[in-house]
Amino acid sequence: MNISKSIKTLQNRLIRLPEVKTTTGLSKSTIYSRISEGTFPKQISLGPRLVVWVESDIQKWISEQVSAERG
Repeated sequence: MNISKSIKTLQNRLIRLPEVKTTTGLSKSTIYSRISEGTFPKQISLGPRLVVWVESDIQKWISEQVSAERG
């Protein structure tokens, strides 16, 4: 596997709610509240009881929060 394909695979990795909570430090209710407000990446439904997030979207959101705080 070449490096660019490895990077693309990592950028498209799908993560479930427990990992989103751990990564962001936010609670489930805060995550869904912010999704409703349009201030957090939307989840992707993979089935009636399975939702995931794209890891790179979560990492980008974190970077934006850090940048906003640091000016």
